[in-house]
Amino acid sequence: MHRNPIARLTAPKCGGGLLQYLRSFLVTLVTLVTLAAAPVAAFAADQPAQAGAAAQPEAASGQPAEAARQQTQPLNNAPVWRDVRSGDINQYQTTQVRGIETNILVQTEGEVWRRIRNGPITVYGAALVIFAIVVLGAFYLWKGPIKVHGPMTGRKIRRFSGWDRTIHWTVALTWLALAISGVLLLFGKYVVLPLFGYTLFSLLLVVAKNLHNFVGPVFLIAAALMFFTYLGRNIPRVQDIGWLKKGGGMLTGEHVPSGFFNAGEKIVFWVGLFLFTLIVGASGIVLLFPNFDQGREIMQYMHIVHATTAVVYVAMMLGHMYLGTVGMAGAYDTMRGDGMVDEQWAKEHHEYWYNDVMAQRGQAGSGTVSTAPASSLKEGWKV
Repeated sequence: MHRNPIARLTAPKCGGGLLQYLRSFLVTLVTLVTLAAAPVAAFAADQPAQAGAAAQPEAASGQPAEAARQQTQPLNNAPVWRDVRSGDINQYQTTQVRGIETNILVQTEGEVWRRIRNGPITVYGAALVIFAIVVLGAFYLWKGPIKVHGPMTGRKIRRFSGWDRTIHWTVALTWLALAISGVLLLFGKYVVLPLFGYTLFSLLLVVAKNLHNFVGPVFLIAAALMFFTYLGRNIPRVQDIGWLKKGGGMLTGEHVPSGFFNAGEKIVFWVGLFLFTLIVGASGIVLLFPNFDQGREIMQYMHIVHATTAVVYVAMMLGHMYLGTVGMAGAYDTMRGDGMVDEQWAKEHHEYWYNDVMAQRGQAGSGTVSTAPASSLKEGWKV
């Protein structure tokens, strides 16, 4: 007799009671887990619904404002640009480029820097430089060059050595290159661009920028060498106070004795060559080498410091250049030539230094005789 195969498979066998117990246990366990997880799932599903319901009034309130903005200011997507400007605080703004401020697309502080650069620095800086030029021009027309009162002796005293003159002209020429290129970079678009157009203006600024970048380090090295070369002769002395009180006799024509350098020259040395060079040098290095992980904000601060100090530096050195060329007879020839000055020139302009030289020689007036003819400068101020 053949039995049903299915019935044969489902028929109880030996040990079938144990399988039934296991099957019942698993069914019961699954049922309990399902019942326990149901409230948790319901709670989790309810949270997005509540969040969406809470966000709907906010979105609904923002939609009319955005619609009104598009009517009065088409294409003004202010919320998007606020997110872009948020920078680091925007958790959804990221970039694959790693570095300082690489995830900041628009830097708000850059606009502040631009306004300061094109505003107070440019306006007041130009006014200061123009004021210095006008004052020096008016002073020259009023007084003319400062000349020697007494007759030239024809006897010469060495004032500057060959190294003194070499390092001086190295600093002077590199400083002049930096000043001219810096003026073009700061004021060029207000003067050169309207006069010569975009083509020449662009060419000049490319040259000025590269000249400024490459000459700057050379100037700093030369300035450091000049500082230590001239340091001993620029130590402040008590007699400098008297020179300052009388203004060096610049306005009255009075003879005011001084040492190797007078107080005015020492101010140029300490404020210009030392302080201003230190400031523009340090800030310039930050701007010139951006590979030290300084961000845009630091470089913007350094540019403001650099440009402000440089403008004041230029105004100060205009006075120094004036006295070293057309403002004082014999000054330029001394530095450009062999570094020798006539005894009379030394006595009238730097009497304390002249007396020291004469004392070292053992007797007054025993200077080294030169065959060069005496200067033909007239006495006193030009009338």
